[in-house]
Amino acid sequence: MLTSITDGILCCLTGKASRLVLPLESSEPSDGFEFVEVKPGRVLRVRHIIPERQPVVTEDQVGGKDHGDGDCNDNGRPEDSNDDSKTTTGSSVHCKRKITVYRNGQLVIENLGDVLHSEILQCQDGDLEPCSTVEVELADYKEIASSPDPNPVPPPVPPPSGEQKPAPPPRRRRRKPKRTVLIDSNREISSCKGTHSDVALFFVHGVGGSLDIWGSQLDFFSRLGYEVIAPDLAGHGASTAPQIAAAYTFYALAEDLRAIFKKYARKRNILIGHSYGVSFCTFLAHEYPDLVHKVVMINGGGPTALEPSLCSIFQLPSCVLHCLSPCLAWSFLKAGFARQGAKEKQLLKQGNAFNVSPFVLRAMMSGQYWPEGDEVYHAELTVPILLVHGMCDKFVPMDEDQRMAEILLFAFLKVIEEGSHMVMMECPDTVNTLLHEFFLWEPDMSIKDTEKTVTVSDIAQTLKVNKPMDK
Repeated sequence: MLTSITDGILCCLTGKASRLVLPLESSEPSDGFEFVEVKPGRVLRVRHIIPERQPVVTEDQVGGKDHGDGDCNDNGRPEDSNDDSKTTTGSSVHCKRKITVYRNGQLVIENLGDVLHSEILQCQDGDLEPCSTVEVELADYKEIASSPDPNPVPPPVPPPSGEQKPAPPPRRRRRKPKRTVLIDSNREISSCKGTHSDVALFFVHGVGGSLDIWGSQLDFFSRLGYEVIAPDLAGHGASTAPQIAAAYTFYALAEDLRAIFKKYARKRNILIGHSYGVSFCTFLAHEYPDLVHKVVMINGGGPTALEPSLCSIFQLPSCVLHCLSPCLAWSFLKAGFARQGAKEKQLLKQGNAFNVSPFVLRAMMSGQYWPEGDEVYHAELTVPILLVHGMCDKFVPMDEDQRMAEILLFAFLKVIEEGSHMVMMECPDTVNTLLHEFFLWEPDMSIKDTEKTVTVSDIAQTLKVNKPMDK
């Protein structure tokens, strides 16, 4: 504690942070780690694990009908000869919805396409709540006759002749929408197995973390044969830490991840984000709908536009934050983990969570400005999304993830009762099981016609959500 205060005083006097996050000296790939220069002088550490697959000789190759060794994918990387995903046919889902925003802030979403069942994911330990149990207000878009009232009110008695009739009520003018978005497309959703060479998993951490927080997930899925990619955000882990606040805005970090995604993307990509990393996964899914196959959001919060808080402790000078770093680390331990034992402290130390310089931490919190990421932006997504929420999370309330499940087209909400904000580190087996089942899930459209007559009848059902006026 005394050392931290002393370093903070020196930081105030010299104007420099005493601890900076710098990259490793070597930029050569080592133990699955690579260093990618997304911009001149801006280098990100990336853990990239490519599974070793045994080549399978097919009949076409024996007959000399193969194309030779020059077959490459869109990224210039050779395709694996045992790509059994080519024989995997997914289910075609009709994604159709109408999004209307009125001037009073009301958001009306009409789901007019296919409906997916929520009982698709089953957990082995039984500690998870059934998904999509959020109660929403469903109303018919067209007016229908209401049910008979058990206590009918007698009709008004007409006034006697000679008396003046009351003026009729003013006619309500039809509301004009402020904005209308129509989505009508077909999406192929298929099972993503570890033996499929056209599948890649991207893991994105949040503020203060690093790719090390995904250690259990990276080891688990790489052993199953998946290709995994996990970058360190700028200023985190072993990536470079520019000493300029503009380097940590949402748009700057999003462009970094865009470069990483374009470098490693396969045909079917699955994005897994935690906390602030969920916003970047949403951004990529919106920008590349044909490449992003599925998305996992872990404690990501509600579908609201990002705006930095002006009354936050992170608005203090960097030197003051440096002095308060022991208190901040203890507060994060209490709020980020359901338990605060020796195991959790060791996880916090091993995962490098919250191990960033005060300058980077302050710039990250101040740079969370993304006005485009509102409810309409999230409602436009047509990719299947798994929402994972830790019941003991003190950073993200349960209501926010429920709100997200209401807005998204294909969303499945799972709650882990014994987990908190760092649920993937606290309950790695449960999270890995959930994610793997979601990767393997494929919608059963054999009851498509039957379900359509029940949920989408002649009268389109709408989902009405009152948009909050202030944050």
